[in-house]
Amino acid sequence: MATNVGVIVGSLSRQSINRRLADALIGLAPADFSMRILRIDDLPLYNYDDDAQPAESVKRFKREVTGSDAIVFVTPEYNRSIPGPLKNALDHASRPYGQSVWAGRPAGIIGASIGAPGTSMAQQHLRNILAYLDMPTLNQPEVYLQVQDGTFGPDGRLADAGVEELLRSWMDRFAAWVKAHAPQHV
Repeated sequence: MATNVGVIVGSLSRQSINRRLADALIGLAPADFSMRILRIDDLPLYNYDDDAQPAESVKRFKREVTGSDAIVFVTPEYNRSIPGPLKNALDHASRPYGQSVWAGRPAGIIGASIGAPGTSMAQQHLRNILAYLDMPTLNQPEVYLQVQDGTFGPDGRLADAGVEELLRSWMDRFAAWVKAHAPQHV
């Protein structure tokens, strides 16, 4: 049976380098992994008042997370932290209190930036959040990808062999992590 992995991209931009990174990871997934991007751009801003009557997009998102054996977070860094849409998605799927769909789901974090420090601060903030949400999170290897000319080709696909090898190595470790920490049906 395939391992279902939800991929959450923190950026909403159609031109997002993190979306390209997510697509590259999906292309490098093991044959027994089924990876797909979970949509977060249609989620309303989280409001406690809506917990009893969540929007249809929130219900859909929570079903998709529940149907995922593991989650990969692919995030940019905004102002030294995670983007608002990603935090919003995390909040929606953890509420109402006591009904979080994150708990126990293995996670991996990766991100890309044009800056030299990559997404190190965003990833550290996200690790703190995932620890609270009780998601066993892969700690090593860390990948803070600095995107430069030639990382992606004109078609948006990964074009740098060294980066591809780095991502393949990360994906191999993530796959082993998921197999060690996912619920028994994986």
